[in-house]
Amino acid sequence: MEVSTSSTSEVWQAAGVLEPSVAHDLAARLRDTGYSYDAVAERLDTPGLDGLARNATIPANRALAGATDPQATLIRAFALQQDVPRTDLAAALGDLDRLTPILDAASDDTVRAAIEIRPYAFTDDHGEHSGWLASDLTPTLDGRLAAPRDDFVLGLSPASVTLAQLTMRTPRGRALDLGAGCGIQSVHLATHTDQVVATDLNPRACAMAALTAALNGLTVDVRQGSLYEPVAGEGFDLIVTNPPYVMAPPDASRLVYREGSFTADGLVRAVVAGAATQLNPGGALQVLGNWAITADQPWQDRLASWVTPTGCDALVLQREQLDPFEYIEIWLADAGLVGTPDYAKRYAEWVDYFDALGIVGVGLGWLTLYNTGNAQPELRFDDWPHQVQSGLGEAFAEFPDAARAAHLPDDQLLASTLTIDSAVTSEALGRPGAADPEHIVFRRGTGFGRAVEVDTALAGVAGACDGELPLGVLIDAVADLLDADAAALRADLLPRLRPLIADGFLRPVDRS
Repeated sequence: MEVSTSSTSEVWQAAGVLEPSVAHDLAARLRDTGYSYDAVAERLDTPGLDGLARNATIPANRALAGATDPQATLIRAFALQQDVPRTDLAAALGDLDRLTPILDAASDDTVRAAIEIRPYAFTDDHGEHSGWLASDLTPTLDGRLAAPRDDFVLGLSPASVTLAQLTMRTPRGRALDLGAGCGIQSVHLATHTDQVVATDLNPRACAMAALTAALNGLTVDVRQGSLYEPVAGEGFDLIVTNPPYVMAPPDASRLVYREGSFTADGLVRAVVAGAATQLNPGGALQVLGNWAITADQPWQDRLASWVTPTGCDALVLQREQLDPFEYIEIWLADAGLVGTPDYAKRYAEWVDYFDALGIVGVGLGWLTLYNTGNAQPELRFDDWPHQVQSGLGEAFAEFPDAARAAHLPDDQLLASTLTIDSAVTSEALGRPGAADPEHIVFRRGTGFGRAVEVDTALAGVAGACDGELPLGVLIDAVADLLDADAAALRADLLPRLRPLIADGFLRPVDRS
């Protein structure tokens, strides 16, 4: 497959890494020599892989035990950032002259990688595949005190992995990877969408995203530009983004991969506001980002002011809240400034910047908009620091329908047929030997991992939802068992059943 580019490609193609045909041949050679995810994982074993995740190469280097076979050479060059003999690398990859853009000469006889090519496993409907991600070398490998270049392109990171996990995987027509970076989200989007467009303000990121696509044999339309400018007037069924959300003081040497030119959280707000004209009917925007916490306004109200003008439904989960000092220290370390003369000065500038803007904390989390066309959009904002489970994408995908079902009028809800989700478990807690439990907890083992305490009546009705009888009939049956008034039990349970439906514990059965 070819990697297409937009009409603006000449802006960044001069900084391109490899021509697509060369990238395709490189991928074949990487695969043939065992530089794939499963093969490398087996070679390095858990200590070696875990060490690389911590930016430490010594465990992996010990696993190679001085080996010089082609696979070991590729691991040393592209994962461990070591100099390797030119003849050894040529034996693995063939003519090195065509790979000049991704190699540097270390000496007359040795070469080193100029970029990282990382084995990466991803899954589609046909199973798991092993591919690669192209990015800049890690500047802090093995504890080095090195600042990244201003146009640094980040590779695999916890944030990019999280965004991939929470992305909805239902088949879609057109998808946009906004702020694509190395192109990891494009790789995932290509497994379940018909067309992928990737944009980034950073020309070097566009080049890396194009190389990642080419290495994986994917068709991705790569465009250079800010936010939605490269796709103005176009519609998408899914937009995903991990934008440069770091709220740093304005600085000429800002790191493009993490810091925009907006004040405070203005970039994330622009992403949210701009989605209204870019989402097709039924389309969704998924954002992993930060937002400012101010003393004069709850964070929920602040984000609601962003979302409401879009007319979209929204589900926002705040996963963590940091005080300004924690936040600043994390990103100063990320920039490689710890232990440098500039650290204290930059720290003070950042604190002053937050003070001037009235920022008393920073929220970190996930924001999803749904263009459902609802006359009264459903907006939900949750503090959710709890452990989440597999199936995050499905949990986000089910939100609009679940919210709609939870708001059915009483008569329609009582007439509907429900089924309890297969991932729901029940926990009964009480004193040993007691006739009845003191607490009954329903817990979903997938998605957000929500849990709710229920009483005997609510547990009895929910547990009886097997998709056969209408809800009203089940409530009346439980009322008879408990010797309770049926009308009173309906009035008591309906408001408490609605959250169970909204949170996916109970699902309406589609009889159409």
